[in-house]
Amino acid sequence: MPDFARLLTAALKFELSASRRLSNRTGCAPEQALRATLQASAGAASLAELVAARDELRLADGARAAAPPRTPGQTSAWLGWFDGSAQPNPGHCGIGALLTGPVGARLEISRPAGYGNSSEAEYRALIALLAAAVEHGAHDLTIYGDSKVVIDDLNGSFAAAAVSLLAYRASALGLIAQLRQVTLRWIPRHKNGAADALSQLAARRADTKDGHDEP
Repeated sequence: MPDFARLLTAALKFELSASRRLSNRTGCAPEQALRATLQASAGAASLAELVAARDELRLADGARAAAPPRTPGQTSAWLGWFDGSAQPNPGHCGIGALLTGPVGARLEISRPAGYGNSSEAEYRALIALLAAAVEHGAHDLTIYGDSKVVIDDLNGSFAAAAVSLLAYRASALGLIAQLRQVTLRWIPRHKNGAADALSQLAARRADTKDGHDEP
């Protein structure tokens, strides 16, 4: 069973706040309150499984943070753009992505991606792009997207991660760990036209064909 120190490390900010409120309201010990809060987050999984999964996410965070920073003015050998669309929101999802590289390499992704909300669609698009980057050996990659939710979620710390998107974050970080250098940058939607068009096309197909592809 995980000890109290490990539980404190695994807990997200909102869970720490919730456990403090529980302790104050019921008079139970802080450790007992935190265990109860984290078990509620774990659902059907065990507390040990929740803590182990979050340990892996923190390790992935650390590996990404340890990557050498890109020097000013340095350009990437590979560039990627991603976008996801849910019609309605939530609704049928479509994902779009564009990967370009040396010697004219170019890959477009446009496909239905199941049912979900816009943030889930954005994450699915990013994961599809990262999977393509791993397949093509795009080890020096800058990725652009217009979803601040996804970009901030990945660039931020584990403690501040969006709970509902943790599984997507873990998938993305697992792929990023297979590439030597990855930079994620937010851009406004009007600068993400190619990926947006690909995602909108896929969303329209998903709406008519009820696509069910998942990352």
